Amino acid sequence: MKVNTTYKENCITGMEKMNAESVDLCVTSPPYDDLRTYNDSSKWDFNVFKEVAQGLSRVLKPGGVIMWNVGDATIDGGETGSSFRQALYFMDECELRLHDTMIYEKTGIAFAAGAKSVRYSQAFEYCFILSKGKPKTVNIIMDKPNAWAGHKSWGNARARKKDGSLEITNDKTKEIKEFGARTNIWKIKNSGGFGQSNKKAYEHPATMPEQLAHDHIITWTNPGDLVIDPFMGSGTTARMAIQTDRNYIGFEIDETYWELCQDITPQNTVFNALS
Repeated sequence: MKVNTTYKENCITGMEKMNAESVDLCVTSPPYDDLRTYNDSSKWDFNVFKEVAQGLSRVLKPGGVIMWNVGDATIDGGETGSSFRQALYFMDECELRLHDTMIYEKTGIAFAAGAKSVRYSQAFEYCFILSKGKPKTVNIIMDKPNAWAGHKSWGNARARKKDGSLEITNDKTKEIKEFGARTNIWKIKNSGGFGQSNKKAYEHPATMPEQLAHDHIITWTNPGDLVIDPFMGSGTTARMAIQTDRNYIGFEIDETYWELCQDITPQNTVFNALS
């Protein structure tokens, strides 16, 4: 299959045409819990999910990573919990490792909880980081400002052992750097037109913020690697792959959204020759 191409095809049959263990990273947000209609083109239930999960597991390289961005619908006053069932299926049936459970915190939320509400406002989605064994590439983003930058660290670093006692893990005093590693909670702009640089992308009803895709791509891959999105939607994963000198393969079953991808996403731009 050609890289840097979005195919108008069901991702399950599309991935069957791909070589096993050929993908470095999957960045995707599937049509979970039927929260959007997607022109009635995406029929989504747990049986469909299982076929997608098995296909992704097959094409993933050893050490490759899946970034599975999902949330849960609220039905009859309770959350579905389908996100957890999916993560457990990846682990138990696909034998993938749950490397991290990350949180994508939204700056824009659907409603604010009032005094009569029975729940707090929903302000996040999960980003399950699943890997085939130990991740082969991890580029931690170091952009968290340190309040004490330029000062010396105080005393020795200590950690508590299983028996409750403390041990010195680092007895060197170092200057505190300007920026440190992020936590696994990422607050990302998703509303008011901030999520996408191309406004035409909002013709899709559920866009993934560009920053979310971009930051996961640079964390779990290196330039020239191959990124897949089985639910390409408005093409966010593809554009961020091209922007960061990675290759991509995408699938989009809906003709309207596939045409949107063709319109606003570069096609067949090759950074690394792959067959």
